[in-house]
Amino acid sequence: MIKQQATVVTEQASYYLAPNPGPMSLEGTNSWILRAPGSEHAVIVDPGPDDAGHLGSLAAESVELILVTHRHHDHTEGIDTLHRLTGAPVRAALPEHCREAGVLVDGEEIHAAGLRLRVLATPGHTSDSLCFLLPDDGENGSMLTGDTILGRGTTILDAPDGTLGGYLSSLDKLEAGPDALVLPAHGPMLGSLHGIVREYRAHRLERLAQIRSALAQIRADSAVEPTIAQVTDVVYADVDPRVRRAAEISVAAQLHYLMESEAS
Repeated sequence: MIKQQATVVTEQASYYLAPNPGPMSLEGTNSWILRAPGSEHAVIVDPGPDDAGHLGSLAAESVELILVTHRHHDHTEGIDTLHRLTGAPVRAALPEHCREAGVLVDGEEIHAAGLRLRVLATPGHTSDSLCFLLPDDGENGSMLTGDTILGRGTTILDAPDGTLGGYLSSLDKLEAGPDALVLPAHGPMLGSLHGIVREYRAHRLERLAQIRSALAQIRADSAVEPTIAQVTDVVYADVDPRVRRAAEISVAAQLHYLMESEAS
């Protein structure tokens, strides 16, 4: 088996790109390899799919610990194989994704592979979404954002598990920390966490305004309460059919947010 060549991004972080490209995963899942300079061991974030070549390359990194950003299969499918190949414990927010270790806790600081990593609970994309801050990685540190922030485009809110209220709160939480480099699970590195958080927040609020407008338009034309599909037709009129279902899920999350806001 030929070992992949890792892409070096920062002093403490490099990644292997998993062979699972698609409309939702972009070029594929970035499986991050974290280690302090000079360390013989590594922390892996998101094993990715259960692909023998990809996981074999990760296993060759002398893995000390495996972390998971959230539950989606393109991040978790390879957990058991990588755990078997390396013997490294696996930690995540959900117990079903942990192997020989406890769940991760918001605010926890992890010491492994010569590194400090800080755990941030950032629900919204999913209820179990986590980010990991490397505070010593460069001037302002680097932040592994999973699918909470992508290297290109915007993430979905996987309703009903993912919520807009939770997502907006998570964006606030990320902006309150250091203006770190963004190391996403899909797409390229981004230079300013604060800048992309502001862009994401503006996008979400713009979409929310579009949904309010669509609701008013549909209600004016019909006595029947608008459906998720009808709202999606208006707000995401030009969406790629391959991600239509994802658009409907995000619309559902935003409609739920509006219902909660009106009820409060």
